[in-house]
Amino acid sequence: MRPLAEERSTPARRSAVAARAGALAASAAGAAERLWTFLGARLGRRGRLIIVSLLAILAGVIVLDRALPPPLDRADRLATLVVDRDGQWLRAIATSEGRWRFRADLDALDPEFVRRIVVVEDKRFWSHWGVDPAAMLRAVGGLLSSGRVESGGSTITMQVARLLEPRPRTVPSKLMEMLRALQIETRLSKREILEIYLTLAPYGGSLEGVRAASLAYFGREPVDLTDAEMALLAALPQAPEARRPDRRPLAARKARDRLLTRFVDLGLIDARRAGEGAQEALPTRTAFRVRAFHAAEQLARTRRDAVTRGLLATTLDARLQDRIEALAATHAASQGDDVTAAILVVEAAPAAVRAAVGSAGLDKPGGWIDMTAAQRSPGSTLKPFIYGLAMDEGLLAPATILDDSPTRFDGYLPENFDKKFHGVVSAATALQHSLNVPAVSALSALGAERFDAALKAAGADPRLPRRAGARPGLPIALGGVGLTARDLALLYAALANDGGARPLAWTPQETEANLKRPPSALMSAQSARRIGEILRASPSPGGRAPSWLAADAPRVAFKTGTSYGYRDAWAAGYAGGWVVVAWIGRADGAARAGVTGRDAALPLLFDVFDQLAVARDADLEAERVAPQGLERLVRRAAPAGPVIVFPPDGAEIAVTGFGPQARGVAFAGRGEALAWYVDGLKQPAEPTSGRVVWRPEGPGFYEVRAVDVQGRSAQAKVRVKDAL
Repeated sequence: MRPLAEERSTPARRSAVAARAGALAASAAGAAERLWTFLGARLGRRGRLIIVSLLAILAGVIVLDRALPPPLDRADRLATLVVDRDGQWLRAIATSEGRWRFRADLDALDPEFVRRIVVVEDKRFWSHWGVDPAAMLRAVGGLLSSGRVESGGSTITMQVARLLEPRPRTVPSKLMEMLRALQIETRLSKREILEIYLTLAPYGGSLEGVRAASLAYFGREPVDLTDAEMALLAALPQAPEARRPDRRPLAARKARDRLLTRFVDLGLIDARRAGEGAQEALPTRTAFRVRAFHAAEQLARTRRDAVTRGLLATTLDARLQDRIEALAATHAASQGDDVTAAILVVEAAPAAVRAAVGSAGLDKPGGWIDMTAAQRSPGSTLKPFIYGLAMDEGLLAPATILDDSPTRFDGYLPENFDKKFHGVVSAATALQHSLNVPAVSALSALGAERFDAALKAAGADPRLPRRAGARPGLPIALGGVGLTARDLALLYAALANDGGARPLAWTPQETEANLKRPPSALMSAQSARRIGEILRASPSPGGRAPSWLAADAPRVAFKTGTSYGYRDAWAAGYAGGWVVVAWIGRADGAARAGVTGRDAALPLLFDVFDQLAVARDADLEAERVAPQGLERLVRRAAPAGPVIVFPPDGAEIAVTGFGPQARGVAFAGRGEALAWYVDGLKQPAEPTSGRVVWRPEGPGFYEVRAVDVQGRSAQAKVRVKDAL
């Protein structure tokens, strides 16, 4: 059988279609001729022309109606309301025009207020077709008898037409509103029209719609309004700027009280209730509540496909968010006016973010910057993943002995934070006490590029320093890479999930997708559990008793980190299905001398866990003896011959001058009695220091060679440029 597309393209098929179209056209022409003859016999020539003219006018109206539809899309241009997992308010993002406009759902509004709006504005709203002839005649009669406008005659549908297409208040504009009202009535139900009116009605300044007005003036949704509140909300749209209660309180009070009196005249309330309403104080406008300032804005900008009728549901928990924001502000304030903080709380299994604090407050220096998304040095927080992946590769076990003593790794000489060395230690002890040399040894055995690739495969985004030819190196073990708090949250959630990594979920749709697809394997479940047990046994922060002293205390597996120069203080951990990442520092990256992750961030981490319902994880038996063959970590053999530490091969060197008087470039290398050559010319050592300092004559490319006493050599090709 031929494909359908092929069958349609055949000449026979095209001929059949053409013949059928011709037959239909002939049939229609015959029917039209018979109808014309019938009308002529019954109505005569004049009657026939009248009917045809009416039909032509009707056809023209239909064509114009379809060609020039009312601009109903304006009612869909809403402010984005970001809500938590339970629908609680987090933050609103104004429309592109700077308007606060939220969708009015009749089922979510005070029904009595809706009833009163209809009675006051358009009592025949539910029965007319968009234009109320009786109201129009009454308005014209009042104008003719008194010489002034006593009632507008506009229906709610006509007001919707004016709100969709603002025009000057003229007679032609009124006629256009009437036509638009008829168009709107043919397209929408009465409930939809009323919802649009309550969405677009002006309430002063940038406020549009009853929800925005109620939230701004009363601080709550328009669900259970008082008589005075209903009267004010009904009066404001008629003169929103002249009656604004925050700027024109006397005019607002008079308008409200007139509406209360009219409520009495219409039998909606009695005089006593009207009097009580008149005694209520006028509200003032207040700013909309803001939770999760940074996360809400970022989600509203990047998750447009998840916005439904102006509503964006997230995975955040508003009540938890409030508590975590308060903790961030308190801890940051205790460490200085220029200090800020960032916190992420993630439910581990679906990797769903439940709280996200981007800063300690907008009043803090750099408070507008979302520090959960800022690239910072992670310090030692990546060490658990180095050891876990090394376990997966069969390079070590928790009880494997590592050497914590001064060691060079191809010119890289790491030191411990306290400048001390501890000799032989187990891998578990080295991780618990964050010793640097053992971590670099493990990364050297694993391979820095292998480690970098594993982090990226899990979904993290490590950033190397911005220099030509930058490749992953051993400094990654001590924080020599850029990561965000979100990256760390993803990685630690993988540890909590037996090594399975999922992208952080910020919306219910993303959570559902995470639970449907298998996680990416960062490391094996066995290695992840081993790392977790090691981290749970880390020394407790000051002022807190070890978790093993209390039977019901959560056992937090945690790791701290401090970046070079004390710029970033980190703590990351997990327990009972929760993951927390805490960062403290300055948004501008300035150093804070002596402030460590253990001192600054770890207390905050534990205070956050105190706010969570954390179940105690099952204890695992610690491995006390390393498996056969893993008693000690075997380092890779160092290359034979000399090694040029500086300048490395392919380096680009910026100097501040050329010639004999310049500061020059000091050579550094590993080997016995090295002699140094540049483009074949031997460079002399300085008589006082013994160092070899090269002072290039000018910019360009050079070959540097180091030769040891046995005649073995190493070379590096470098480029020199003027730093000025």
